Amino acid sequence: MDLKEFIINDIKPLSINDKVGDAQVLFNQLTYSHIPIKNDTDQYIGCLSETDVHCFDKDKNISDFLLSIESFFVKEKTVWLDVLEAFAQNSTNIMPILSDNNTYLGYYELNDVISLFNETPFFAEAGGILIVEKGLNDFSFSEISQIVESNDGKLLGAFISKIENDLAQITLKIGNTGLNEIMQTFRRYSYNIISGHEEDSYLKSLKERSEYLNKYLNI
Repeated sequence: MDLKEFIINDIKPLSINDKVGDAQVLFNQLTYSHIPIKNDTDQYIGCLSETDVHCFDKDKNISDFLLSIESFFVKEKTVWLDVLEAFAQNSTNIMPILSDNNTYLGYYELNDVISLFNETPFFAEAGGILIVEKGLNDFSFSEISQIVESNDGKLLGAFISKIENDLAQITLKIGNTGLNEIMQTFRRYSYNIISGHEEDSYLKSLKERSEYLNKYLNI
């Protein structure tokens, strides 16, 4: 995906020689979490967060608070998934963009990048969502793909959505088929089914047997 059309230049970086009060006024007019900052030679050096700026003396220069500047950015050729990761890692909704020679080009807005994610087949194509769990060193994406495709399913996307206590949860988007047979195959391969957004006949059967057993024991 080409992100160049999403580069924005509406907000120019503030200079380290600007007053903190200028940044405070700008934040009051915007919904951004950060504002880009440049040095005396017009080079981008990082961003100031809204939270920090409102704690500073408005009459001082930004240069008095250089230690608070966060130096995150992406390059012009950074792929969109890495851009999205950079947003998450830095808890920001604005991401400065630098050229290969570190010239400031503008910035991305988080909502624009997320909209690209929503257009991928993982979200746009019809299908079911399945979350499976297995030991971190015991699963493989090749095995997961084989399980899905052996049941005539189409794997539209897969990612590790959680790691805890040496267990990995993998979220799958599956098209072309129902999930019941796929879930049962995953169980045969020792995967735990965390969530399947379709009726799970296996669990339904277990529930019915459990209810029958409870009735039997209560006779």
